[in-house]
Amino acid sequence: MLRIHFTAEDLARIRLRPTLGPVAETVFALGMLGRTGSPAQVRWRNQLARHLRHDGALGRLLTSPTPHRFQAPGDLLCLVDRSGAAGDGALRAAGLTRRDAAAGVLEVWRLGVEPYWHRIVARLTAECDARGRISMAGGVDRLFDTLHSRIAWNAPVLEIPGPAQDVHLAGRGLVLVPSMFLPHRPAVLVGAEAETGLPALVFAVAPDAQPTADVWEETGDSAQALGALVGRTRAEALRVLTSACTTTQLAERLGISSAGASQHTSVLRQSGLITTMRNRNTVLHTVTPLGMALLGVPQQAQPAVPAATA
Repeated sequence: MLRIHFTAEDLARIRLRPTLGPVAETVFALGMLGRTGSPAQVRWRNQLARHLRHDGALGRLLTSPTPHRFQAPGDLLCLVDRSGAAGDGALRAAGLTRRDAAAGVLEVWRLGVEPYWHRIVARLTAECDARGRISMAGGVDRLFDTLHSRIAWNAPVLEIPGPAQDVHLAGRGLVLVPSMFLPHRPAVLVGAEAETGLPALVFAVAPDAQPTADVWEETGDSAQALGALVGRTRAEALRVLTSACTTTQLAERLGISSAGASQHTSVLRQSGLITTMRNRNTVLHTVTPLGMALLGVPQQAQPAVPAATA
């Protein structure tokens, strides 16, 4: 049993974030290989597996009938957890460096996650909105009580099925992050997520809700139409920016120069499709409601709010 211990200071520093970003979501997505799911999810998973069998060492390792005990997401958490708790021993045993593994994960992102990214982020944002309303109405107790049916809140300790471990937050707080790629486990603890260095608990979104099922509908026609309208790279930039990021991060995710990314964000901003906020030396871009409408994201979609446990 994983036991996360909270102080009063920790409880005051609970935060909700829709996602830890493309690399983290793709690491969790790889954990779906070989597992069951909804029919739409199974189609997506099978398509991804076929791609991976022919693309790189990481793909062959994950889809091999005998994958040398190498499994996602656990063996790839070192790519998203900078605390050092998630070691890279499995990578080294498989003959992969962290750079090789990161490159493989980004390729998986482009093949199997990026086409659905705007829908994924919209679903996760709606989940965070619902959790925020739960917290405002019932406080942290209600938030934790309804986080997942297999997660128990016995104040001041959050208990999650898994290997025995006691984690004391010691005033750092906790970032709560939903994921659509954890259907067979309630949550995964990241000791220090990449952006803030804070501990993050990635918890599973209910897989049977209709907004979740809609994510996996075919995207080809709409994606091609958007690319024809604004250009392929600009369309990809708009999809990436459904999860707010800086110009440098956008350039890395698109595989283009920072100058090119800056030019694309300028055009998208002037068209009213993204908004840009400056905080000291950091510039953060995110999609506007008009941009989300152009991506075909239903703004009214909200997840079901789970009932409080007895």
